[in-house]
Amino acid sequence: MPEFVTSPAMLVLVGVLSYLLGSVPFGLVMARLFGLGDIRKIGSGNIGATNVLRTGNRLAAFLTLVLDAGKGAISVLLARSLVAEDAAILAGLAAFVGHIYPIWLRFRGGKGVATFIGTVLALSPGLGAAAAATWLFVAALSRRSSLAALMAAATFPIWSILGGRPDLVLVGTIFAALIFWRHRENIRRLRDGSEPRIGRR
Repeated sequence: MPEFVTSPAMLVLVGVLSYLLGSVPFGLVMARLFGLGDIRKIGSGNIGATNVLRTGNRLAAFLTLVLDAGKGAISVLLARSLVAEDAAILAGLAAFVGHIYPIWLRFRGGKGVATFIGTVLALSPGLGAAAAATWLFVAALSRRSSLAALMAAATFPIWSILGGRPDLVLVGTIFAALIFWRHRENIRRLRDGSEPRIGRR
């Protein structure tokens, strides 16, 4: 079990800086760099990789995915190397919240899936791999990104217990709760059968 030794002041600093990094809207940036227009006016209006993919530009979508995952991972790795493990956990959560509620976009951000995956991979490569594998498995079967995201988030606290990281159960539960909240419209569409499949414009 990692030690929790960081001072409250340092945790606040780590949280603020990680939130600001997480708030960078890479989907919006990539869409503009590739001349795709305002991604918020395309498809679902979400700024994440799945909606960027609906433009038909796979490279822009891939870069969005990598950068959104990367900002969570980088926040964790920097906090761990410069401070301690408890700061790393907080950094990952703060970056995730920043992606969902970015200050730069008046707190209207993405759904957090890529940032969640990047964050948990950095917190625990084994548990992150389990979450990513869950996403891939469900996505391959259902061809629906939202369902895959919901299952990956819901099972992460379970993977944390099974993987001997009970310290990640609370943050994993918060991840799951926020992902389910941000996917509430997707859940409604899944129920009535109108949720679009992956890659559909």
